Order: sequence, then structure tokens, then C-alpha cells
Amino acid sequence: MRRVLILGGTAWLGRAVAAAALAAGADVTCLARGEAGTVAAGARLVRADRNSPDAYDGVIGDWDDVIELSWNPPFVASGLEALADRAAHWTLVSSVSVYADSATPFADETAPLVEPVDLDRYADAKVHAERLTWARGEDRVLLARAGLIVGPGDPTDRFGYWPARFARGGRTLIPTTTGRHVQGIDVDDLAAWIERAGRTAVTGAVNAVGQELPLAEVLTTAQAAAGTATETVALDDDTLLRRGVQRWAGPRSLPLWLPAEARGFARRSDAAFLASGGRRRPLADTMRRTLDDERARGVGRPRRAGLTPAEEAGVLAG
Repeated sequence: MRRVLILGGTAWLGRAVAAAALAAGADVTCLARGEAGTVAAGARLVRADRNSPDAYDGVIGDWDDVIELSWNPPFVASGLEALADRAAHWTLVSSVSVYADSATPFADETAPLVEPVDLDRYADAKVHAERLTWARGEDRVLLARAGLIVGPGDPTDRFGYWPARFARGGRTLIPTTTGRHVQGIDVDDLAAWIERAGRTAVTGAVNAVGQELPLAEVLTTAQAAAGTATETVALDDDTLLRRGVQRWAGPRSLPLWLPAEARGFARRSDAAFLASGGRRRPLADTMRRTLDDERARGVGRPRRAGLTPAEEAGVLAG
């Protein structure tokens, strides 16, 4: 039986990876504090604080795949030091945020990376983690550069904002969509590929991304999934910025709205992902699953991303 160790595994993507590995017949261990949630049914949780010098004492023996989810530099370094020599394959979940250029559509894994000068910054820390990991055994290492992860359970509230917003009905503020794209990958599709890539010894850097789709199509699909009477009102970038709307994510934002000059961020090459066995479900399926999850959690709940009803009304009123 394959032995899979997930460094993490109690939060969103990690739990999905554990579930995928269990479904494939692996023996799965998750090393985590256990504060973010529970492990997938059938996985073993080894509670540990990775700040502690004895953090890895509870995970003994050799591993067919170790999957690192953290971008914290000391955690990445200590995990490699303790476990790299006992792992037949090592997967680092990285990000397409490592790329220095977001303007060029369909750039592949050879595109230049940011230079890691400030390890408190996400992109810099991810590049640093990649370099540490690659140096420990490039012939065994997969750098899984994930794009926008979407689907049920998303703790960022980005993608789910739109089906939830359309489900509330009424006048709905959207950005202008011309020339804009979204490249979201369903969390379960990403997890299934990470599991399969470890089992089939995929190595190197791979953009683990969804199909690039026009933002207009994503919004239309969200509206159709909700099935609620809505009127969309599109405002241009200058107007949105002048009225205090933020881009991409976070409070007072219109999620997935990117600057026009970042036209390559959501249009990365997916050739290596597809060649290595990546599979993606239809957008409508992901949108339906996301909306079901949003309804279960409450479409009117406080969110980490998006406009509140009062904020949206204020922006629409000018």
C-alpha cells in the first residue's frame, strides 16, 4: 500500500488531496496542528506544531509521496530537512503567483519568476519554497503551480461570491468584462491530479490551472445556476476605483476583477497540466456545487471577499 504524507491536510485543498489519495487506496497521514478542521475520513492525523524541533518525530518510515502545502519558509525548510531523504516523490503546492509577468497570455512554466526579496510576500515565499525544494532532489520533485482554486468550501469567498450574489437577485453590480478571463480549477480536480501525479511520478514545474474562460461566460453561468431574476449593471474600471471598489479579492471587492494589463494572469498555458493527466469538469458543474455550498453556508453571511449589500447599493448609487 502506498504511504502518503500530507504536511497539512486539515483545511480545504489538503483535505481534498487526502480524500483523493484514500480513494486511490493509499495509507494517508496528515501532519498538522489540527486547528483548521478535521482530516478526511480514513486518514490519520499526527498533531504537531511545525515551529517545534520535534515536529516530525511522529511521522516515521519511508513515504511514497510527501505533499507540502505550506509557503512558510521555516516550515518548508524543516520539512525538507526531516523528510526529503525518506520520500520517493515530493510535491510542493506552489502558485502561478510565482511568475514575474502577468501581461503575456499563455506563458508556460519557463516564464521568468519573481525574485524572492521579501519572504513575507506570498509570491516571494513561494519562489523561495520552490528553490529550496528543487535543490533537495529535482529528479523527485513536482512543483504544482496552482491557479485560482474554486469550488465548494472555498475559504477565500472569491469565486462563490458570484453565484451567491446572483442568488440574492435584484440589481447586480459587475465590472466590464471585455478582454477579461478567469482560469479557475475545481478543488477536487486539482486534488485528483496532485494524487495522480504523485502516483505516476510526475516531476518538474506544472501550471495546475483550469480552462481559461471569458469572465462574461463565468458570470452568465453563475447567473444561470442561481435562476433568480437579476439585472446586471456594469461599471467601468475608473468608476469602480473612484467609488472605492477593490480588485480580485478581499473586503469591498468585486472578486475575479483584474486590471486590463494583467491579461495573462488568468490565461496561463495548461499544456503541461493536460499532458500529465490533468482533468477538468465543466464550469456549470463547479458552479452548481459552489452554489449548493454557498446556500448551505448562507448566501447573506459575512464574507471575506466581495461587496456587502449596503456597499453595493452605495456604489450603484454613485
